[in-house]
Amino acid sequence: EESSGTIGAVRRSKEEKKVLRKQIKASHTLLKHEGISTTSQPTKSLVVANGGLGNGVTREDLSAALKEMGELETLIMHPHKPYAFVTYRSDESAREAHIHLNGHKLQCGENGVTLYLSFVDSVTCEEEASVPLPEGLVLVEDFVSPEEEALLLAAVDWSSTNDDVPAQKALKHRRVKHYGFEFRYDNNNVDKDKPLPVGIPQECLPVLERCVKNKHVNAMPDQLTVNQYESGQGIPPHVDTHSAFEDTILSLSLGAQTVMEFRHPDGRLVPVVLPGRSLLVMTGESRYLWTHGITPRKFDVVPACDPQSPADVTPDPGIYSNLTLNKRGTRTSFTFRKIRHEPCRCAPSAPSASSTSPPSLPCCHADAAHLEEEYVHRVYDAIASHFSSTRHSPWPRVCHFLNSLPPGSVLADVGCGNGKYLGVNPEVVAVGCDRSSALIQICAERGFQAFVSDALSVPLRTASCDACISIAVIHHFSTQERRLAAVRELMRLLRPGGRALIYVWAFEQEYNKQKSKYLKHQNREHPGNHSPTKNTLEDSQVPQGKSSIHTSRPLEDNCSPVDEVRDVGKVTDGKLSVHTNRTAFNTQDLLVPWHLKEGKRRGEEESGDANSKPSESGPAPVFHRYYHVFQQGELERLCCQVAGVKVRSTYHDQGNWCVILEKDKSINAM
Repeated sequence: EESSGTIGAVRRSKEEKKVLRKQIKASHTLLKHEGISTTSQPTKSLVVANGGLGNGVTREDLSAALKEMGELETLIMHPHKPYAFVTYRSDESAREAHIHLNGHKLQCGENGVTLYLSFVDSVTCEEEASVPLPEGLVLVEDFVSPEEEALLLAAVDWSSTNDDVPAQKALKHRRVKHYGFEFRYDNNNVDKDKPLPVGIPQECLPVLERCVKNKHVNAMPDQLTVNQYESGQGIPPHVDTHSAFEDTILSLSLGAQTVMEFRHPDGRLVPVVLPGRSLLVMTGESRYLWTHGITPRKFDVVPACDPQSPADVTPDPGIYSNLTLNKRGTRTSFTFRKIRHEPCRCAPSAPSASSTSPPSLPCCHADAAHLEEEYVHRVYDAIASHFSSTRHSPWPRVCHFLNSLPPGSVLADVGCGNGKYLGVNPEVVAVGCDRSSALIQICAERGFQAFVSDALSVPLRTASCDACISIAVIHHFSTQERRLAAVRELMRLLRPGGRALIYVWAFEQEYNKQKSKYLKHQNREHPGNHSPTKNTLEDSQVPQGKSSIHTSRPLEDNCSPVDEVRDVGKVTDGKLSVHTNRTAFNTQDLLVPWHLKEGKRRGEEESGDANSKPSESGPAPVFHRYYHVFQQGELERLCCQVAGVKVRSTYHDQGNWCVILEKDKSINAM
């Protein structure tokens, strides 16, 4: 018995040492990745590693465990972070928690986590001003009663879904049914002359009449799309098609609660909690300018219904003082719209397809952001399907860079387009981002990990990537400051010693007495497409007649040495010229036409057409993309302005200037 007791004591000691080692390791991890400093001296406040919303831990479960040690003052859980901060009323309670909860296994639903606690000197919880809803967005809670909800859900007969309709078979991530008119996923529009035999169900009429009476909508909708989302399902960010539907969109949420995210073109993100039985009304900017989508996940970060704190305690005013996780269930949305029979005259106007004169070069940051929104972002959303159909062959030298990465490397493709480089090396962990929600949707359909993001602000942790690529992206930024910021952001993502590959379109389309394929072959792909194969070309559908933007008079060439900064590429009259495809460049800042092939518009039901109505007669629309084409040496000079950057190599590849950069190993963060 004495021997047994000794062994037990030794075992306990080993277990305690193991917990201590892991607790110290967790403390070091928090300092390295989050900048959170811990202290060995007992205080009233602790950081709880593994006890965060980002770990699948709910506020309720963590609070219950912490309260067993004493009375809480505050519990702060930051969204998407794998840790939390707790402050006890007394030092003694905090010490008890540090002793008894270190190594404690906490069960949260299906997830089990082990908590490791460390003392911190203080906890700051920044107050955040409440984020206003997008202009034109109205949320009405409890718009229908539980009895109406049951009637509406029973009115949808999922067993009668017509699997012969290609559009319905194409939806892999949710169930969908149409009433009144079918939305066609293949052309992103509605056949207004072919109403469905089944109109909007009678059960919906009292709800719609209430919408009209309450002035949420001016006229009765005549089209209904019912989407059913299981837990973990979502829909990519999109704008509902302008040309197909009138201004107001009504979306009724039935069943489980979810979070819909609205994103402005300038990067602002507004998460909106949609409770069951609530009505969402979209008009104006929220309808036409902001994208909306539902991120596929099984839990949402939402305000806690019950703060679970003593009644006499005033909760911290910060936004993080009362958040928890909500497990998603099955949600069914009823989206009501009215078919548009007249041409769309919505604002903002069509991106460059209806312009009569070219824009000017930007003179400030706001002008640059506006130019890029009109002549880059909206254009790529409009042409996404056609653009993607011409982007299927990765370029060999990009593939060589990707295949040279060690197995297990983390790769970020910033400006990934349709994701054609994300699957080149299956042994790396590849993630992509692009400003175009329509292109990211194509990535998602192909099974790639990708998200919507601006290249100037990528939501990935500093020094988290072994490699980055930026293929045909930086030439779309319209000022040197923004191009420099794009390079700096790539370097921020890289770990010390990590490498980045950058491709930009070259001013010199003829190099070493060799013309690029862009100049040589009318029926070959554009060098910005990164494929030398015979794809469907942007330039092969040039309509007869003039472009919708008048071409400025070309500037004369200047044959000064290539290693000097030349004046040839400068815009002299302040206006951007429209480039004539398959010709040498006359200016560095220009608009390049894209002739949209019919039937190649966006192909997702609730996605917008990027403010360009389909061509019902005449030639296909012409879109214009802004480019800054780089002179020899310009890309290297740009990159060398970023601290800690080494240019490892530079080369010319089929009309593109390319560099491989390395982040200095002595640079820990940027």
